[in-house]
Amino acid sequence: MRPEELQESFAAALAARRLAGELSVPETVQMMLLQAAHQRVSDIHLTPEETILRMQWRIDGVLQTAAGFDREFGSRLVARLKVIAGLLTYRTDVPQEGRVAAEFSESEIRVSTFPTLYGEKAAVRLFGGNSERQMLEQLGLPAESERCLWQQLLATSGVLLITGPSSSGKTTTAYALIREILRQSAGARCVMTMEDPIESAIAGAAQSQVRPAAGFDLAAGLKSMMRQDPDVIMVGEIRDPATAEATFQAALTGHLVIATFHAGSAVEALTRLLEMGLEPYLVRSALNLVVSQRLLRRSCDCRHSREGISPARQVSPDKSLSTEGLSFGCNRCGGTGYLGRMALAECLDPRFPLVARSLLARSDSQALFAAAEQSGLVSLKELGERAIRTGETTREEFLRVFGGRLVLSDSRT
Repeated sequence: MRPEELQESFAAALAARRLAGELSVPETVQMMLLQAAHQRVSDIHLTPEETILRMQWRIDGVLQTAAGFDREFGSRLVARLKVIAGLLTYRTDVPQEGRVAAEFSESEIRVSTFPTLYGEKAAVRLFGGNSERQMLEQLGLPAESERCLWQQLLATSGVLLITGPSSSGKTTTAYALIREILRQSAGARCVMTMEDPIESAIAGAAQSQVRPAAGFDLAAGLKSMMRQDPDVIMVGEIRDPATAEATFQAALTGHLVIATFHAGSAVEALTRLLEMGLEPYLVRSALNLVVSQRLLRRSCDCRHSREGISPARQVSPDKSLSTEGLSFGCNRCGGTGYLGRMALAECLDPRFPLVARSLLARSDSQALFAAAEQSGLVSLKELGERAIRTGETTREEFLRVFGGRLVLSDSRT
């Protein structure tokens, strides 16, 4: 949906509520959450500016302005979100995080606040859209990547590392793997998690959340968790050397550990682990697989149908059509030419001989990547070019997500 259509839609919903009486702050917040869920929004940003509070929605990874509120009314909206998320309303000078209580929403919603020049900024993450991607086969991963992950579910020890930038679907993939393990084992494997924060409740798993104020961080929690006799451990995110060390030691002592990690590619994940102080032999011995993934907007069917193209607009969003004066007018995608998202994921097994030798030699990223390619790595670039050729996405979308990191071939679809 175009930004102007989002604004019109939300304004119309507000007007309809006002007809029934005065629109209160709680009603506005409830409507905001309901409308966002209806529009497939993953994140709501409430940003205070000099005269207004701007509301933006992230749909399929792209931020769009949905509405603007009076500053005073906007601050009350943020205060209401803090109330239903169990945050301290009188503290506006420090960041806070919380989850919306079940009595206010059936779906999983997380709220975080942050002090800015003109007041508190609130970011709301909605997990309702992940309900269709609960299990591994529902993630829509490339066939070879999905096959690698299925094989890892049979492992009884080692680290399975899921990497990528923020909002690349790492936690969704980790949760799907945990659910698959629980389903396959029928409760015969003890599954525990250490997260910061817990993003979704998983039936059958013992989930824990860090409490820094009490000295209960990821590294400390992992060490204590070893005494709980777990078979499978999920680490919400490896952020520091202490957590990395505890994660790999847990894998060496006979546990399957699924962890997320910020890295631009599978090879970059290896070099980052070494930079964090892990010894190459430890990484080679304990690391089973590195998965690096991204989410790209999927091309709507109207891109492939002349009926979905209108000559009344300025320029086609997909310049690869080399046709000016076109717009995608499909009602489903709101004229954007994209509907939903697809996942790209590259998988690297660091135990391949060439990769292992490069790792033990502390080779640089270029040498590691060359060894990975010779070992059969299907890179994110290759997967992206394949998706562009088949029309699943576009060059413009690939460049939006990857920027200048990866250079595509000159061929266009």
